[in-house]
Amino acid sequence: MKSVCILLQNYYDFDIRVRRKAEALVAAGYSVDVLAIQGRDGRKSYVLNGVNVTTVSLGKKRGSLARYAYEYLAFFLWCMFKLTSLMRTRRYAVVDVNTLPDFLVFAAVFARWMGAKVVLDMHEITPEFYRSKYGMPENSMLVKVLELQERLSFNFADQVITINEPIEDLFVSRGLDRTKSTIITNAADETKFLAYKPGGKSAASKEPGTFVFMYHGTLTNLYGLDIAIEAFAKAHQEMPGAEMWILGEGPESPRLMSLASERGLNEKVKLIGVVQPSAIPDWLYQADVGLLPIRLDVFLQYASPNKLAEYIIMNKAVIISRLRAIRHYFSEDALAFCNPNDPEDLAKQMVRVYLDGNLRSQLATKALREYEPIRWDVMKERYLKLIERISGSAKVGQANAIGASK
Repeated sequence: MKSVCILLQNYYDFDIRVRRKAEALVAAGYSVDVLAIQGRDGRKSYVLNGVNVTTVSLGKKRGSLARYAYEYLAFFLWCMFKLTSLMRTRRYAVVDVNTLPDFLVFAAVFARWMGAKVVLDMHEITPEFYRSKYGMPENSMLVKVLELQERLSFNFADQVITINEPIEDLFVSRGLDRTKSTIITNAADETKFLAYKPGGKSAASKEPGTFVFMYHGTLTNLYGLDIAIEAFAKAHQEMPGAEMWILGEGPESPRLMSLASERGLNEKVKLIGVVQPSAIPDWLYQADVGLLPIRLDVFLQYASPNKLAEYIIMNKAVIISRLRAIRHYFSEDALAFCNPNDPEDLAKQMVRVYLDGNLRSQLATKALREYEPIRWDVMKERYLKLIERISGSAKVGQANAIGASK
């Protein structure tokens, strides 16, 4: 049995993309270890759905650049030490490194020297992320350093994974060899959603006659939930029975609660808090429309949110900001696009989909059709073929399947 080690500077249990990959590998017969950050439950090591998870108590208290640097460096050093130690006995065939940070890939330097192949899954675009977060100009020295770090990182890796074609094109323009790149989109595991049956044990329930706009995910400024509340304040009188449910937690939570109160929406806007991944289908079943009012900036124009796929699989119409990466895969007939950063336009879309049940049905049906080529079953096979090929276990004829399937 071949072994794979996954490096992730995040809470493994809540990183859906990484969990899908790890569990797909286990189902395909690999032994999988994950090195990650210790979660709130304090477990240092545990097994989840066949995946062996080892954690370090580090936390995520990011804010300043100095704090980012400290956390990144501490986790990097721990991963380098731990991975090198494990490599002596586990002899990993592949190390799958997930950004941020890009330079985490170099924690696999000794594992690579000992024979492991290195895959760098570039979840995020580092220069654009920091330009967005800290308002850095494109020509700043730090941005140039981050672009250099990015290039060194993907050049070091044996294979690179990107999450959509616009991001791959951007990386290629900055030096990535397209022949070593594979696109694995953010897709939801259909089996967990299609197997759902109403009447689960979660707290999800709504009163008869209630119409629910729903967001689920991290509560940060990037995702525009303040814009959504402003839009709902403008539109709710035209939508009797409508409510907005916000699932998740994050730094924006106190501000969003305050804004809802200021707009007189305490009874209409409900901040649910953290929901376990296993309960998400039950909550989404209660929704009438998914809501993704993502802000537009240099970073988020490349966004491909996991939650979009989950709404689509659950057959929900979705209102979403008109962003480059989203428009690359979905037409105006599949999603209810709104102008980013524009509560007036978002309010119009809310009223539009609220009033027209046929429109909601048509949007959901078309979105599901356009999602078909990038669904998880397709992405899973692409990922497994990549791992098989670079680990030397692919069958003849599969070795070139990655390029053919892109």
